[in-house]
Amino acid sequence: MELNKNHLSQEQFEVTQNCGTEPPFSGELLYEKREGIYSCVVCDISLFESDTKFESGTGWPSFWKALPGAIGTKTDKKFFMVRTECHCSRCGSHLGHIFDDGPQPTGKRHCINGVSLRFKKA
Repeated sequence: MELNKNHLSQEQFEVTQNCGTEPPFSGELLYEKREGIYSCVVCDISLFESDTKFESGTGWPSFWKALPGAIGTKTDKKFFMVRTECHCSRCGSHLGHIFDDGPQPTGKRHCINGVSLRFKKA
């Protein structure tokens, strides 16, 4: 999908297009508590519902479930470890990683860079 990425800040571009990571505890969406939807900052597809967000203590917004078909995954072997990277299923933008230490009912923690998200209040 060809997108105009000129609306992205330098940090958003680095994270979403170059698989960067924002510093922990730096993103304003980490502290977002209102009801709504989190979408991809690049293509605006809905990714997560606010009722799946939880406080993981990691410094990045965390969700126990993505919306159906919203994200894709691939194996990430950088930094001498094996992780599951997640990206937007529509535009391929890097979002973060998925870990198996989240709350039930899924046991998953989608650890997402806040700058890769846009929040839409319900």
